Amino acid sequence: MPKIKASRKAGGQAKHAPLADQILAGDSVQPGGREKRRDRGRGTEEEEYVGPRLTRRILQQAREQQEELEAEHGSGDRTAPKKLTTHLGGAQAGESDGEDDEWPTLEKAAEMAGSGYDTEVIVNPEDEEAIEMFMNKNPPLRRTLADIIMEKLTEKKTEVETVMSEVSGCPMPQLDPRVLEVYKGVKEVLSKYRSGKLPKAFKIIPALSNWEQILYITEPESWTAAAMYQATRIFSSNLKDRMAQRFYNLVLLPRVRDDIAEYKRLNFHLYMALKKALFKTGAWFKGILIPLCESGTCTLREAIIVGSIITKCSIPVLHSSAAMLKIAEMEYSGANSIFLRLLLDKKYALPFRVLDALVFHFMAFQTEQRKLPVLWHQSLLTLAQRYKADLTTEQKEALLELLRLQPHPQLSPEIRRELLSATARDVEGPSVNMD
Repeated sequence: MPKIKASRKAGGQAKHAPLADQILAGDSVQPGGREKRRDRGRGTEEEEYVGPRLTRRILQQAREQQEELEAEHGSGDRTAPKKLTTHLGGAQAGESDGEDDEWPTLEKAAEMAGSGYDTEVIVNPEDEEAIEMFMNKNPPLRRTLADIIMEKLTEKKTEVETVMSEVSGCPMPQLDPRVLEVYKGVKEVLSKYRSGKLPKAFKIIPALSNWEQILYITEPESWTAAAMYQATRIFSSNLKDRMAQRFYNLVLLPRVRDDIAEYKRLNFHLYMALKKALFKTGAWFKGILIPLCESGTCTLREAIIVGSIITKCSIPVLHSSAAMLKIAEMEYSGANSIFLRLLLDKKYALPFRVLDALVFHFMAFQTEQRKLPVLWHQSLLTLAQRYKADLTTEQKEALLELLRLQPHPQLSPEIRRELLSATARDVEGPSVNMD
């Protein structure tokens, strides 16, 4: 006999139920025929959840660990409450418009100001007078981007098309009136900028061959401090080292010095711009630190504020070594001692050539008749503390003789003790002229 198939039930109704019953049954949701069965081999106990009290303890521990890490890396204070942040515009060229950088709120800015970098720097009058003795009495005129552009346009006013840009080597053509109108509008935006996105016409400036001429139209001296920070972000990321160096030297550095001179402290956004400029480390040293030392007019307040960036940021050893070598060989000014001491305090493994240059730098003061500032003695003490084991016996003897000629009542005994407590390096260094 053929197998009799069992009739299927659909929601309790027979398969071939009357049509009226099927229509009525279709208007309501019927439970499915399958029934889920849990694996009974895992145990019959119900799953336990973390209670609210234990949850609070876990979150508290995680928050404390996060604050510990932030305090260790210098990005926060362990005891300071966590502040909310808001997002402002200014995506760099190549970034999507929706990507905004995270900026601190006013409360966060005020909290960070307590660390001392944008508060008014209290300067010791005696140190300031001692540094002024070594300043350049006839400093060269400070040139800005506007001065350089105007010189280029004045040299060959009748044939501007043939004027060559010093950086790009490309001709500087006459600008289309529509381009002038666009960037004059950008100038108006940057002169009132506080937050938000920058105009796209400004973001493409680093990609232009005549970027200096376009930048001159926007009048950088009229930018707000927030606009200067955003511009530094864009230019440090998109310009080559040599071009970024010109931007730092002609636009950023004069603005920073003017702000310090006027307000006796540095604006928060300008300070962050200096830190952001370190993205191009070589350009930062060549465009900001070295020109500041070579000017001969760097004040104690400027040196302390710029030097705080050296202390807080990580800098590659090769760039720092080259900077110390250059500072040691240039004409001395009081600010040089501050920068040398801060770089020495970073405890690099310096090449012997740099150490020899530093020793000769200090030995050049054997016959100095002016009273040396305390900062000079402090930098010599830092050299003795950090690198006493890397100095040769001849160099140590020369430095001990220097202490006899240029003594300091408190610091000279410490320097002498450091030099006498270390063994000299095996490699013989260059001879030191004691005359």
